[in-house]
Amino acid sequence: MAEKKLIATVPRSATEELHVAISEYKGKSYLDMRIHYTTDDGQTWLPTKKGVTCSPENLETLRDAIDEAMKEFTSEEE
Repeated sequence: MAEKKLIATVPRSATEELHVAISEYKGKSYLDMRIHYTTDDGQTWLPTKKGVTCSPENLETLRDAIDEAMKEFTSEEE
């Protein structure tokens, strides 16, 4: 398996983060969103089984859903 390219890290708690990365599986690239945990104060982050993999063909649908959620949250704040 090829090296993952980390795109973003979203803190969830002191010991958990959501890692958003581009990864490769069987020669195809995917967007991988996975919960990682630490037991050494953040020096090492290890993946859990909790995550979602999205194929490039579905990224536009995912982006549209996130855009819609952003609109909902923005309208709630007003």
